[in-house]
Amino acid sequence: MSRPRFLADHDLNEHVVTGLLRREPTVECARVREFEMGEASDDAILDYAAQHGWLVLSHDVNTMPAAAFARLANRRAMAGLLMVRQTEPIRDVIESLLLVWSASEREEWNGQVVFLPIA
Repeated sequence: MSRPRFLADHDLNEHVVTGLLRREPTVECARVREFEMGEASDDAILDYAAQHGWLVLSHDVNTMPAAAFARLANRRAMAGLLMVRQTEPIRDVIESLLLVWSASEREEWNGQVVFLPIA
């Protein structure tokens, strides 16, 4: 078992990643562009994340959940998807990510699609 680690897709607000890493520098949080995937499709991002054990963070509520549910329907691996509506306060999203990171194991999120913040 291991701690969750986060992969921010290309449209996630940079303030979420920056604020998370300021609050807890030991959290593993990368951006898709760091893996030369800045223009990758939702399915490609979810595939990469599943292969490497990253939970995907995204604002893309229009297409990313559909891609995740299609993967699950086709029995394809998915390491987890954490969705963030752009209207949510950044502070609340960061607090939820810290909770996920500190109080759960990465494997608990396999196949999960969850909207943040966690109530």
